[in-house]
Formats: sequence, structure tokens, C-alpha cells
Amino acid sequence: MPADPATVIYNLMQKDPSIIAAAVIQGRNNILYSTDNWDISSDIGKVSSSWSGLNAPFIIISGVKYSVLQCTSERMVATSIKGEGHIIGAKDEEHKVLIYLEPDGEPMGATMDTSRAVSELSSKQAYVGANTQFSESGVAPVAGKSVEPQLKGEIQSFLEWIKDGEGLSGYINYYLQQNNAHIISELSKIYNELRQIFGV
Repeated sequence: MPADPATVIYNLMQKDPSIIAAAVIQGRNNILYSTDNWDISSDIGKVSSSWSGLNAPFIIISGVKYSVLQCTSERMVATSIKGEGHIIGAKDEEHKVLIYLEPDGEPMGATMDTSRAVSELSSKQAYVGANTQFSESGVAPVAGKSVEPQLKGEIQSFLEWIKDGEGLSGYINYYLQQNNAHIISELSKIYNELRQIFGV
């Protein structure tokens, strides 16, 4: 059963305190829920059109221009060049979740969290084949150990984001062009950790 939009947004904002505001939209511009501090009613139609077109260079919300860094049928990430924060969106066939992330927030983590929030709103159940077998714990064994389906789904989403030319590489190129020392330093640490994990 799908979760209540207000509950989904509350949980999302509790998980990532750098999310300042959020909204749940059904269809093109029907706002089901919005935090009290964010009125996007006059902008949502244009934002939805830009997102559907998949090639808009920027969006404008509450008079602020955000350059679009990533725009796919499922995700949109835009940032203010003037340092006024980020807009992150995730959608499926039924809903869109848009968030306003503070300037120092982490867009990558917020994008994944926002995608999960959309899936919580969905009325569609995940497909399970008639011959699918489950272990008693509901967790599929992999190489002698068990991996939770939700964790596996998150990793698969992460892999898709890495493969997407407007995903990870788009972020890295953007922050390299901006010469953002903090982000470049953090990326270097992550790169070294990944090399240690895989022994390369």
C-alpha cells in the first residue's frame, strides 16, 4: 500500500536535514503535498514541461534560476550557479517528488533518497514471478550470504547513475570545472576507498 505523501516527505527530511523544502506532485501539476515553506504552484507547470522535454538548460523556481546538471525520465538535478542551493527531482508514472536542497547539501545522496521516496508513493507492486522462491527470512542468498532486496536495489540504482552520462560523470565534470576543492578532495577519498575495496 502506498505511503501518505506527508509521511514520505517527513521521513525524507528527517533522513537528510539539508533538505529545506519538498513537494509531491501527481500528474503534470497537481500538488498533493508541499512543505509550508515552499510554494511552487506557479512554477510547477513549467518545471514539469522542462523535465518532460529532457533538454532544458535551466529551470526557474521562486525566481531563482537553476542550471540543469542531469535530466532523465526518472531524475532531474539542477543547481544554482550563484550558490542558492539545488533542486532535485525523482518521478515514476504516477508521482514526482521535488526537493530544495541547501547549498552545502550532498546532491548525490539526496538524489538517491528522493528516488526511494517516489517508490514509497507508488501504488504499483514490484513484479514477482509465479515460480519465485523465497527463503524464510525473505532475503535471497548470494554467494553464501544474504543481501537485502532493498540494498541490492539501491546498488543497482547507483550503477545506473554511474553509467548515465549525465549522472556521476556529469557531477564530477561540473565540480572540476567549478574547481570546488572540498568536493574534489572528497571524491579523491572515495576513489581511494573504492580501490581498496576491490583491491585494484
